[in-house]
Amino acid sequence: MRQTLAFDVYGTLIDTQGVTATLEGWMGERAPVLARAWREKQLEYTFRRGLMGAYADFDTCTEQALRFCCEVLGIALEAEQEAELLRCYRELPAFADAGSALDELRAEGHRLFAFSNGTAETVSGLLRNAGLEDRFEDLVSVDEIGCFKPDPRVYRHFLQRANVLPQQAWLVSGNPFDVIGAQAAAMRTVWLDRARQRLFDPWGGEPTATIGSLDELSGALR
Repeated sequence: MRQTLAFDVYGTLIDTQGVTATLEGWMGERAPVLARAWREKQLEYTFRRGLMGAYADFDTCTEQALRFCCEVLGIALEAEQEAELLRCYRELPAFADAGSALDELRAEGHRLFAFSNGTAETVSGLLRNAGLEDRFEDLVSVDEIGCFKPDPRVYRHFLQRANVLPQQAWLVSGNPFDVIGAQAAAMRTVWLDRARQRLFDPWGGEPTATIGSLDELSGALR
């Protein structure tokens, strides 16, 4: 049966730790520490801005998070290095399983959407650079309504854009907070647990399906 699939981008299709290689050339073994802290602070800023009703786009959250983490870790970046890191974040690599899995799902007739906290311009460029852009029917960005996941308005916006009922749509995400948000909006969900730790938030509900690789997604939808 044909399904409507909303794919989170950062951390699901695209590897946010892809900046580590660039960082290693500047700071060696401290690179993974900064890469992880940067991602965590970036998401924290989206949550805080959401609660405050003080929206700023994802690129702004990314830049401010980088500066904060460098300050905390005592890392002094030159202006050129900061610009290079932010450029790298716009060119992050896809996970190895993304392209083949999307191709299989398209061949099966499913509707594929990119659904992201990022702006349409940034995410479109990111997917194009990763060779994934042409797999999707459309790109839906939270920037269109000025709030971040897991705000329920975000999922309603996606459903409206895709013109489907909640029970007819799936969210596919590697981020548990995103999965929980979609569940609260009555969507079906697939949690991509790449680490295979099965440490899902104990909020009293489980994803519709859990997979360890995007290659398993087609089977999970049957």
